[in-house]
Amino acid sequence: MANEAVLVFETEQAIPFTCADGTGIEKGAILTLSDPMTVSLCTTDGAVVAGIAKEEKIANDGKTTIAVYRRGIFKMLAGTNITVGTAVDTHAATGATNEIAAAPAAGDSVLGLALETALDTQTLLVELNPRVRDII
Repeated sequence: MANEAVLVFETEQAIPFTCADGTGIEKGAILTLSDPMTVSLCTTDGAVVAGIAKEEKIANDGKTTIAVYRRGIFKMLAGTNITVGTAVDTHAATGATNEIAAAPAAGDSVLGLALETALDTQTLLVELNPRVRDII
């Protein structure tokens, strides 16, 4: 898979989420959250992030769960210029799959925090901590 998030430091264990049997998910993919505690591949900008796939899920293999990291330090691909300390979110619709960008405003979903500065197409360390910012 191109641009997969690579685990550098595991700070919490992965937890099981539901996924569709017919869905193929690569290890290191950014996953979107839906109800009830279900994940799918992220294909939009600013998506509500469930986390990052710990393992590969093969389509139509009979499995309907996948281990997902919700915390950790990952090497990820910048889809725009990102400054250290900036909240980051998904950039899959306007960029490439698994790219990230600076989160634009309060109320938006956040994937985590940039631990390094990176230019567009460079990799950087990101602290995974998915959430939705409070509206201020």
